[in-house]
Amino acid sequence: MSHAMGEAAARNGAAANGASANGSANGAAANGAAANGASANGSANGAAANGDGGHRRERVTVVIPAKDEARNVAWVLRRLPPGIDEVILVDGASKDDTVAVARAVRPDIVVAAERAPGKGAAMRTGMDLAQGDIIITIDADGSMDPAELDRYIECAHDVDLVKGSRFARDGGTEDMSAIRRLGNAVLLWLVNVLYGARLTDLCYGYCAVRRSALPALALRCDGFEIETEMTVRALRAGLRVGEVPSFELPRRYGTSHLRAFTDGWRVLVTLLVNRVRPRLPAGSEPLIPTGGGEPPALTVAPERAAGDGGLAAVDLLSSGGTRS
Repeated sequence: MSHAMGEAAARNGAAANGASANGSANGAAANGAAANGASANGSANGAAANGDGGHRRERVTVVIPAKDEARNVAWVLRRLPPGIDEVILVDGASKDDTVAVARAVRPDIVVAAERAPGKGAAMRTGMDLAQGDIIITIDADGSMDPAELDRYIECAHDVDLVKGSRFARDGGTEDMSAIRRLGNAVLLWLVNVLYGARLTDLCYGYCAVRRSALPALALRCDGFEIETEMTVRALRAGLRVGEVPSFELPRRYGTSHLRAFTDGWRVLVTLLVNRVRPRLPAGSEPLIPTGGGEPPALTVAPERAAGDGGLAAVDLLSSGGTRS
């Protein structure tokens, strides 16, 4: 009987050991699966983090208003960083070879005619045509460095309007007269007081805007005052506004189209009118004024790039030469 009981105990012990072994194996398998799951999740999270700081890939459009900038526009186009999905040149009835130079340097460029005279009209034309999630406006005269575009794109992931600031830390300017500096300071002070903002720059056209914010902005201005209109309407609509430092260079060739006193007066009127006008719900205003009777923007079909020697001709034109 003792022998039988011993055998029974041995069998029970073996079963217990087997159960323990199975439990250990199952536990190890479960732990391994958990570890693999954690590793997979870590890899996925790492991939997301590497994918543009956790943001999905957004399309970027660059809008370049230009009028008689044949000697400058090539410099701008050649310095655009990689990854720009669309470039729109809005031509202000140029009398020189601005469009020909742009097409030779960048064959995929979209060329459009502004709907009315003025920088504001050109910017609105380009924004209406843009297909990108983020729209960046930059001048064609070489005063704004295309190498700064990446900081605008990064900031635009988190805000609706990104303004370049020449007076933020690491910003600056080599192209501002004393009267323009004074006027900008006074107008900036008014905006900060009237709109409860804390901006460091105002009259500067290097900016980025999310296309989804355009209905709330409902831009209408045709002149340089559009830069202020974008800012105050964004503030008025409660949109997120950010700043990035920017360094303004002297225009490379030619003379500026800016008229300090006339355009300054229009900026003043714009910021005052938008402060007292009724605040309408976002998207309740048309992108184009209904009473203005403006014709739609004319998009010019891209032409084939110049053949052999085309870029040599571009270099000649952008340095002030003429066609033979």
